[in-house]
Amino acid sequence: MSHESSESGAGSISGSDQAGAPRKGLILATLCVALFVAMLDNVVVSNALPSIDRDLGAGVSGLQWVMEGYSLVFAALLLTGGTLGDRYGRRRVFLIGLGVFTAGSVACALAGSLATLIAGRAVQGVGGALLLPGSMSIIRHVFTDDRERARAIGIWSGVSGAGLALGPAIGGPLVDAFGWASVFWINVPIGVAGVVIGALVLPEFAERRGRLDVPGVLLGVPAVGALVFALIEGPAEGWTSARVLGAGALAVVTLVGFVVVELRAAQPMLDVGFLRDRVIGAAVWGGFAVSFGMFGAFFFLGLYLQDVLGYTPTEAGFASFPSTLAIMVAAPISGRVAGRIGPRPPLVIGLTMCGIALGGLSFYGKDVTYLEFCWVLPFLGGGMGLCFTPISIAVMSRVEPARAGMASAISNTARELGGVVGIAALGAILTARMSNRLGDLLDRANVPPDQARKVVDASTSGGGGGIGHLGTAPPVVREAASTAFIDGLHLALWTGSAVLLGSAVVVAFLMRERAEETGTRGAAVERTGAAA
Repeated sequence: MSHESSESGAGSISGSDQAGAPRKGLILATLCVALFVAMLDNVVVSNALPSIDRDLGAGVSGLQWVMEGYSLVFAALLLTGGTLGDRYGRRRVFLIGLGVFTAGSVACALAGSLATLIAGRAVQGVGGALLLPGSMSIIRHVFTDDRERARAIGIWSGVSGAGLALGPAIGGPLVDAFGWASVFWINVPIGVAGVVIGALVLPEFAERRGRLDVPGVLLGVPAVGALVFALIEGPAEGWTSARVLGAGALAVVTLVGFVVVELRAAQPMLDVGFLRDRVIGAAVWGGFAVSFGMFGAFFFLGLYLQDVLGYTPTEAGFASFPSTLAIMVAAPISGRVAGRIGPRPPLVIGLTMCGIALGGLSFYGKDVTYLEFCWVLPFLGGGMGLCFTPISIAVMSRVEPARAGMASAISNTARELGGVVGIAALGAILTARMSNRLGDLLDRANVPPDQARKVVDASTSGGGGGIGHLGTAPPVVREAASTAFIDGLHLALWTGSAVLLGSAVVVAFLMRERAEETGTRGAAVERTGAAA
C-alpha cells in the first residue's frame, strides 16, 4: 500500500512520531475535549426538554426529534466521516467537523422555532460524525507504542463515557440557572478553543489519494439513516405504520446494495473484510451489545428516578455520579490492562458487570431508597468503562494506519446503532408489558373502560415516559401506572441483562487470541504502516 506525502511543518507524520510527552499530552487533551462535547450532546439536552416544550410548543413528537435528530445524522454519517478523514487528511476533517459542530450549537442556542432547533441538531450531528473517527485515527498515529496507545485510548474512552454519563448532571443545573439555550452555548467557547488549539498542535498524516467511493456514500448514508429513523419512530408510531415500514424497506434495500457495491469496489468506503476478522467482529459486536444494554438502562433509569421515585431533573443527574466516577476510573485501568494482556479479559469482564448491574436493578420497585440500589450504579459505569477501551484497542490493533479512520467509524457506528436499537427494542418491551399490566390493574380497580384506555395511551406514549404526566390523576390510577411501569421496566432490564451476559460468552469465545499474539499482530501492523 502506498502513501502520498503528508502536509509539511508541525503537521508532518514524522514529527508526530518523535513528539515528546508534553506535545502528545496536549494533542490528546485537544482530542478528548472535542470528543467530550460531541458525546455530551447525545444526552445533555434531555433535562432541557420541558423548557423547550414550553418555549417552542414542541409536543412529544417534536421533543423526540430534538433528542434523536442528532443521533440520526451522527450515526448515518460516521462511516462517511471516517472515509473522508482517511482520504483527505484526519486533522483537516477533524477541525472541519469541530467547526461545523460549533456552528450547529450556535444555531441551536439561537433557535426561535422547533424546526430551526431540529435543523441545528442535525448540523451538530454532521460535525460529530466528521470529528469522531478522526480523533481515534490521530491517536492511532501519534501513540505508536502499544502500551502507550492503550493508555491513551483508555483516557479517550473514559472521556467518551463521562460525556454520556455527565450529560444529565450538567444539563439539569444549567437549565435551572440559565435556560435551555445554555446547554448549547456551553459548546461554543469549547469548540472555538478546540479549533484554534487543534490547528496549532494536531498533526496531519499521509492521505490515501484516489476517487471517493461515491456509490458507497449514496447507499450507505440512507441505509443507516433509514434504519435509525425506523428504530426511532417504531415505538412511538407503531411498527406497522406506513412511515416505519417504508423506512425499514428502504434500509434493507440500500443496505443490500451497499454491501454488494462495497464488495466490488477497488477502494471501498467500508472494507467488509474487516468484519471477517474474528477479533474485530467480536469487538464490534461487544460495542453494539454494551450500547444496546446501557443506553437503554440510562434512559430508563432517568424515567425511574423522576417519574417513579419523584426526583427532580437535577437530583436525578447528581444521583448518576457514582456511575460517572466509575467510568472515569475504569476506562484508564482497562487501557493499561488491555495493553499488557490483551483486550479480551477487560471486555468480557465489563460486559458481565453490565449484565449483572441490569439484573440487579430489576430487584427494586417503587418503594426503595437511593442507598438500597446505589450499588448498581458503579457496576453500570465500571462495566461501561471496562468495555469501551478494549473495543477500540482490539479494532485499532488489527488494521493498518491508513485505514484507521474507517475502522474507528465502523466501531463507533456499531456503538451508536446499539444505543438506538437498545432504546427502541427495550422501550417496546417495556411499553407492551406496561400496557397489558396497566389495563389489568385499572380493570380490577373498576375504572371505566373509556377512561382506562385514555390512561393507558397517556402512560405508554414515548416508551413509558407518559407516567410523569399523571400527577393530577386519582391515587388509584397513579398507583396502577407506577406498578405497571415497574413490571415493564423489570422485563426490559432482564432482556438487556440476557443480551449482555450472552455477548460476554460470545466475545470470550471469538477473541480467543493470546495477548502476545495480539501484541505481535499490532507490532506487525505498525511495521507495515511505517514501511508503506
